[in-house]
Amino acid sequence: MTAKPKEKIGVIIPCYKVKSHILGVIKEIGSEVSMIYVVDDCCPNESGKYVEENCRDERVRVIYNEKNLGVGGATMRGYKEAIKDEIDIVVKVDGDGQMDPKLIHQFVAPIIKRRADYTKGNRFFNPDDVMSMPRVRLIGNAILSFLTKLSSGYWNVFDPTNGYTAIHTDVIKCMALDKIDGRYFFESDILFRLNIIRAVVVDVPMKANYGSEVSNLSIKKIVMPFLSKHLRNTLKRIAYNYYIKDFSFASVCLVVGVAATSFGAIYGASAWIESAYHNRFSSSGVVMIATLPIILGMQLILSFINYDVTITPQTPLLIHLDEKRS
Repeated sequence: MTAKPKEKIGVIIPCYKVKSHILGVIKEIGSEVSMIYVVDDCCPNESGKYVEENCRDERVRVIYNEKNLGVGGATMRGYKEAIKDEIDIVVKVDGDGQMDPKLIHQFVAPIIKRRADYTKGNRFFNPDDVMSMPRVRLIGNAILSFLTKLSSGYWNVFDPTNGYTAIHTDVIKCMALDKIDGRYFFESDILFRLNIIRAVVVDVPMKANYGSEVSNLSIKKIVMPFLSKHLRNTLKRIAYNYYIKDFSFASVCLVVGVAATSFGAIYGASAWIESAYHNRFSSSGVVMIATLPIILGMQLILSFINYDVTITPQTPLLIHLDEKRS
């Protein structure tokens, strides 16, 4: 089933303290876009009002949030408006001028061709671009990317905090938007939700553009709060995919692996404490009882991870949705 012709494209621009850049971003959006949703997220600089007074682009619609919902909340507000207007593909672009609107066609192309349900930017494809990034961003993105791979199940994607994204509205309708995190965890949380419905996610190479901006990324403030949310999503994803929705050999490997590793670690620790207390060496039998379950358990856990990597969604959800409509 091929995609229907001339799918309508909409762009969402969450606005919060981007008054000095927003008009330039709108100006760069090409004619392939049918609607532009400027979401004023209770901006103290009144970015929305500024756009209404100074922008003459007929495609622009300014939406006002009565209270600040965060970048995720503002984006989801735009999603809902796009669905009402029967937009087919929605692209989210930040209003700070760091995302080149000329790349929109590259983000929507895999969706139009039914090669992806959701596309996102990746600033790590070009080594020269990577070397120009602030070191704290490199470290932070590496840590967040690994955590996101665990929690979302998309082992093939990187740069999870990248907010340049595109998604088909039919895929949006399959998700519970009200359950998606509305703040800075939005980009990672939506990947978790997409995996639950088995959507295909594709990275789109893009250039890192920071100019003279000073990084506000703090590993202490960003990574640590995210850790509990990633742990929660990891446990929820594994429980749903491996024990509720399906049960396979990998499910057994994980349970037995965790149990064996835990037993070996606890038994070994208690034996070491006892031998240290009595000032004597543990017997070879005690050592074997402690180490063998750990070795076996780790092998089973690695087998589970290997299986988890191999079942990353490959067939776009859109293909199934198109078949149902036909």
